[in-house]
Amino acid sequence: QLVESGGGLVQAGGSLRLSCAASGRTFGGYVVAYFRQAPGNEREFVAAVRWSDGETYYADSVKGRFTGSRDVAKNTVYLQMNELKPEDTAVYYCATRWGLGLLSARSEYDNWGQGAQVTISS
Repeated sequence: QLVESGGGLVQAGGSLRLSCAASGRTFGGYVVAYFRQAPGNEREFVAAVRWSDGETYYADSVKGRFTGSRDVAKNTVYLQMNELKPEDTAVYYCATRWGLGLLSARSEYDNWGQGAQVTISS
């Protein structure tokens, strides 16, 4: 089970950090990704973190503003979101896939968190 936290409401230009923790298991051998879904839109890829070495991959829309990282001791993956824009408003989901590929397709991920609302005011 994936447990997400850290969503909220901030003004444009502000920052938030999302957390994704695994309950009852470790992330060893997995890639942990974040997706987001705004009302009326498809769920889209945001970022992925490979647990084994911390390598990351980002959607173009967030590159340079968002940073994915992991804390091995806490068995948690983070998404630091800076320079937030109103168009970043969405429900953010973390998800996992077994393997090493930093993939962006939603269908590649088979375990999903409950989602965290992120709202950016202009």
